[in-house]
Amino acid sequence: MLLIVSFVLSLMAAALWAGAHNFYPALLGTPPSAPQSLDNFGGLVVISWGFLFGWSCLFVALVFAFELNDRKLRLGAIREEALGAQMRALRYQINPHFLFNTLNSIAGLIEEGAATQAERMVLSLSTFLRTTLALDPFHDVPLADEIALQKEYLGIERERFSDRMTFSITMDPNAAEALVPSLILQPLIENAIKHGVGVLPGRVEISLTARRENDRLRVTIENDMPRNEAEITKPSGVGVGLRNVADRLHARFQNECVMRSGPMGNDRFEVSLELPWRTA
Repeated sequence: MLLIVSFVLSLMAAALWAGAHNFYPALLGTPPSAPQSLDNFGGLVVISWGFLFGWSCLFVALVFAFELNDRKLRLGAIREEALGAQMRALRYQINPHFLFNTLNSIAGLIEEGAATQAERMVLSLSTFLRTTLALDPFHDVPLADEIALQKEYLGIERERFSDRMTFSITMDPNAAEALVPSLILQPLIENAIKHGVGVLPGRVEISLTARRENDRLRVTIENDMPRNEAEITKPSGVGVGLRNVADRLHARFQNECVMRSGPMGNDRFEVSLELPWRTA
């Protein structure tokens, strides 16, 4: 449409300019610089039209390019906002899941008459929730801060399971500064406790390792599991917690991340994350 308008307007402008060039001297009573004729008038129209239409096409092309770039920027902002909303929804879905489990643990301590432990657990829960609610799920945090926060969570669960749970952390010093989505490890640790300490009668060992592998960050969480469950092949991402983590990672990194989970064959269950290496 713009090209058609440009074509018509440039043709009209060329005709006016050629007419003025040919007949304006006659109106002033001055001799023309060239013989006046219809052929001369037509030639001036064609030349002027080509010049003006060329500039019009360039102008239209620039306007279209600016509009296209502006549209891309708006779509990018909309897509980023939608992605942020999706990530917030996924993380907020995790918080009630964790809260319900913790409240059940507190209720269990109260039923057992362990009022002191229940009180400590309530205080720890308050601190943990206050910290997590202040985090923006769309902002990443250093791995060292994420692990420190999970130690607070483990302190809550340790009040319930007492000496039945041991936890070890092995982190490459270089991996401490790597950026990860906030609270991305909490559902994995919660899953390890639920399917390890929650079902085994004896002591359960949970381990977390983190290291840098070239341009990737690899985080692995392992826990003991019942022998009968170790013989069952389960699909990757079983459980609400694991599904939420997988969805959050996909929303954040698309195909740049890998998450694997399943029995290791030695009465251990493993969840491993491979994320792009990023620092602040």
